Amino acid sequence: MSGSERREQLIRISRTLFAEKGFDGTSIEEIAATAQVSKPVVYEHFGGKEGVYAVVVDREMRKLLGMITEALSASHSLIKLERAALALLQYIEESSEGFRILVRDSHAASGTGTFASLISEIASQVEDVLADEFAARGYDPKLAPMYAQMLVGMVALTGQWWLDVRKPGREEVAAHLVNLAWNGLTGLNPNPEITATTRNHAAPVKPRAGEKELREFEKVREKELKEAEKIRQRELKEAEKARVRELKERERLLKEAEKAREREEKIRQREARLAERAARLEQVDHPE
Repeated sequence: MSGSERREQLIRISRTLFAEKGFDGTSIEEIAATAQVSKPVVYEHFGGKEGVYAVVVDREMRKLLGMITEALSASHSLIKLERAALALLQYIEESSEGFRILVRDSHAASGTGTFASLISEIASQVEDVLADEFAARGYDPKLAPMYAQMLVGMVALTGQWWLDVRKPGREEVAAHLVNLAWNGLTGLNPNPEITATTRNHAAPVKPRAGEKELREFEKVREKELKEAEKIRQRELKEAEKARVRELKERERLLKEAEKAREREEKIRQREARLAERAARLEQVDHPE
């Protein structure tokens, strides 16, 4: 086995052990024994457990960040969100050991940061996307960093939960994530689905697609986006109507409650006057 092959073997073995036992639970002796080499071989390649751990973490972070960055290169904000959510879930599905290492340990020995720093780096990219979207919709772009942290945090925590449960499938999980992030609680779609544009993007792409095929694909994508926007606008209008009805009903109940209070106050005042009159009559009938 060549030196580079041995190095890759040690990285693979260490990756599995770190995922299973964490940094503190893994020893150089165990890495060497599993690889059937002596401890000096591990020290020769990495200088110690901290060195091999740093390499493993750096590889995983670069892999995940690369997948998210590629997903955010889509043209439409909805497609970016869908692809980014799918990219994280795909990484979790295909690199479970790596994800366990990233979320389990925040060890300074990595030398490349922690999962929190990775999330912040992704959020900084999402921030640019949201800033453009906010500006286009008339919202304050200065709020984009805060919303980026909320959005990425929601996706990341869902990914940690899905790491163990694995149900439902990643497309369905991504669809529900995007449903909440894109539509909000008041406009939730009861049966969300990933757009065909994102689904086709995730599928193997035919090499050297013709210009005509690309134009057709673009037309389908634009049509889907328009339909999605129409549905969203309709749901927003329905939600607004529901809010107006709720406000009117609340106003009606408040008026009724106010009228009831006024009636009670009139009755109280009348009873007070009757009591006062009775007291005066009592004084007249029984003068001291």
